Amino acid sequence: MHTNDTTWETSSSWYDKIVGAKGHYYHQQVIIPRVLNILEREKRPQPHLLDLACGQGILARHLPKGIKYLGIDGSASLIHAAQKYDPKSPHQFFVHDLSHPLELPYKEFSHASCVLAVQNIPNPAPLFRTAFTHLRTGAPFIIVLNHPAFRIPRQSGWGVDEQKKLQYRRIDRYMTDLKIPIQTHPSKQEESEQTWSFHHPISYYSAQLKQAGFVLDQIEEWCSDKKSVGKTAAMENRSRQEFPLFMTLIAKKTAH
Repeated sequence: MHTNDTTWETSSSWYDKIVGAKGHYYHQQVIIPRVLNILEREKRPQPHLLDLACGQGILARHLPKGIKYLGIDGSASLIHAAQKYDPKSPHQFFVHDLSHPLELPYKEFSHASCVLAVQNIPNPAPLFRTAFTHLRTGAPFIIVLNHPAFRIPRQSGWGVDEQKKLQYRRIDRYMTDLKIPIQTHPSKQEESEQTWSFHHPISYYSAQLKQAGFVLDQIEEWCSDKKSVGKTAAMENRSRQEFPLFMTLIAKKTAH
């Protein structure tokens, strides 16, 4: 039965099954390649990546050799899965509730990341402060999330304008902060476990990063690379390229 618990421990097996060792389709085709491009673009000496809310360590398994890695997540089951998938590497994984400050002996990470997790965290401010505390000055913090303007669970969807022969994106709510339940097994209805998605407008993330001490350096928007076939392919492919799936924030730690 589901509860109001916002952790992912009860849904960890479901999440691990979806992501697996290599990641789901969008991990493989869009997210991981583009995060690696950012890391390449944002090269730093002695690279050491702090991956916050790392899940079962999908990013770690795609990093090039030479980048040290520490992954943190609040789910013990997901950290166990990360260690299982990555048994012989030098990567490190630890369990920690990121709603609380993180104390580490090493506080000079060259990069920090949070990939497809911030939308599942009730209050990301402590996580942002943790990233700021442990990064070198000028280091990038890379945050990938479902696009908050176009992918709002239960408040957005596709429609078709038959007259114009266009597929459009309908947005019912955007500016309001929302806590939205997501059933992991919809066929089980009320018996399904559930996770929570927390929606905020883009301005919220900008304000939270500024409050933590970051400067928002760049916003990237990533579209699906899938291609449709059949009589509706043209309008589907057009709308797919007009409405991005993911938004990526690249923030930099400023000097205080």
